[in-house]
Amino acid sequence: MYRSTVLVCGGTGCTSSHSDKIIEALNKELEKNELQKEVNVIRTGCFGLCALGPIMVVYPEGAFYSMVKPEDIPEIVEEHLLKGRIVKRLLYKETVQEDSVKSLKETKFYAKQKRVALRNCGVINPEIIDEYIAMDGYAALGKVLTEMTPQEVIDTILASGLRGRGGGGFPTGRKWSFAAANDADQKYVCCNADEGDPGAFMDRSVLEGDPHVVLEAMTIAGYAIGASEGYIYVRAEYPIAVERLKIAIEQAHEYGLLGKNIFDTGFDFDIHIRLGAGAFVCGEETALLTSIEGNRGEPRPRPPFPAVKGLYGKPSIINNVETYANIPQIILNGADWFASMGTEKSKGTKVFALGGKINNTGLVEIPMGTTLREVVYEIGGGIPNGREFKAAQTGGPSGGCITAENLDVPIDYDNLIAIGSMMGSGGLIIMDDTTCMVDIAKFFLEFTVDESCGKCTPCRVGTKRLLEILDKIIEGKGTMEDIDRLEALCYYIKENALCGLGQTAPNPVLSTLRYFRDEYIAHVVDKKCPAGVCKNLVQIKIVPDKCKGCTLCARNCPVNAIEGKVKEPHVIDQSKCIKCGVCIDNCKFGAIVRE
Repeated sequence: MYRSTVLVCGGTGCTSSHSDKIIEALNKELEKNELQKEVNVIRTGCFGLCALGPIMVVYPEGAFYSMVKPEDIPEIVEEHLLKGRIVKRLLYKETVQEDSVKSLKETKFYAKQKRVALRNCGVINPEIIDEYIAMDGYAALGKVLTEMTPQEVIDTILASGLRGRGGGGFPTGRKWSFAAANDADQKYVCCNADEGDPGAFMDRSVLEGDPHVVLEAMTIAGYAIGASEGYIYVRAEYPIAVERLKIAIEQAHEYGLLGKNIFDTGFDFDIHIRLGAGAFVCGEETALLTSIEGNRGEPRPRPPFPAVKGLYGKPSIINNVETYANIPQIILNGADWFASMGTEKSKGTKVFALGGKINNTGLVEIPMGTTLREVVYEIGGGIPNGREFKAAQTGGPSGGCITAENLDVPIDYDNLIAIGSMMGSGGLIIMDDTTCMVDIAKFFLEFTVDESCGKCTPCRVGTKRLLEILDKIIEGKGTMEDIDRLEALCYYIKENALCGLGQTAPNPVLSTLRYFRDEYIAHVVDKKCPAGVCKNLVQIKIVPDKCKGCTLCARNCPVNAIEGKVKEPHVIDQSKCIKCGVCIDNCKFGAIVRE
């Protein structure tokens, strides 16, 4: 029996910050102090508060150490684990109190969260099946196979109101019922773990922190629709997730939880891993199925839908990682429990990858209906440097922006669509008043142009034409007619592209036109970028009255574009200036401005 347990984040973010070296140093220091039999060290998945990694939490005190370095370990071991004195200088500042340590659940980042899909992330060792079982793992599968009929399982998922978390928001139970209704000698259950949105890492974190939940849910789905095989399509750029999935599948086989005659019920189900090459289009379900079959990932016309003719021409269902992560808890706690969270048409919780201009970057899981204001200013800790919130992009390259006027709109599928955005898979990028919305539209469009599979002309050619018009506007060569052409082409692509990638590719352009048309007009008419981002429309100037002649700007200019004598106002040669902003960063007197 251990007297202390130390949880160290082993997710991709903290691993990239050398949390493996922290664990190594910790084990070495514990052995040195003969504490290895008293202190249990566990490598977990993501805690969520990625901005503070590497993270270490020590129980029973619940001390949350942030930004830990290997050189901090001797002090933590000697002071905390040996002498019982918490090292307050290393604690997450919001948990520090005079005579005690505030619980993580009491902090602003965690207080409004409700963890369902992420419930085991940062809690268990994802590479040990016994720890998952200790958290009621595989109990839902046991209940389903021994107490419920396939139709009862589907009815439970239908009654819960669970909608697909991959972006489309289609009711999960209905999808399962369609596949169940089609007789076939073989059916398939597929998991879409090909997370392609820029800045999104929700599915990766679930796979890294709780891989068994996906295996259990897929097996339940297999029983519900009458399938005996499953495939997890995961991008190869997720090496930690892939390795932990392999370990989990092997352990599930050893325990008889995958394979033949599961729980002695006569039900057979097995799961295979397929690695994706990072093609964004393979997030579309028919392209994903085509790729699993070993072909180039291109979408197929629908109908027929996968529930009728899917993988290898057989009835199939495809759900993403987060959708599956909810299934065991719905089975164990009941449909009413899940439906009690969220809004009328969007039940349960949603995981978001919170990034961009926000203090608390990381992974959050909130009940549907939480407002963006709560996410940004409470959970997210507000905008850095006291800047003003400008917009939030949801749905990645397929989504749109939420403006300040919509900060109090409850986040759910229907509300986001109504304001010109979409839920998407869960990327949530926050932008402040230094962001150019025309440039943002271009950023996402560049991504979709690169990721288009090229099968249909509206997407292959249309998105390139959109990008050309945006480039023209950003370079200061655009006209008002270009804005009209841009908008008309967006609607044409939406109506005629073959798959979801092409149909949603214009969304960032349409959304920014809807809410920030004045910025487009400023680029075209005034030949200025209001945010000071687009280089061809910006001049960097020195304000003579503020310049002290310290020469810091001139000494740091990479192209020697700044001239002037010591203690006299300096001047920027606009013909040489590359608008890099290094001079602004180095000026201590606020004498250099973008215009």
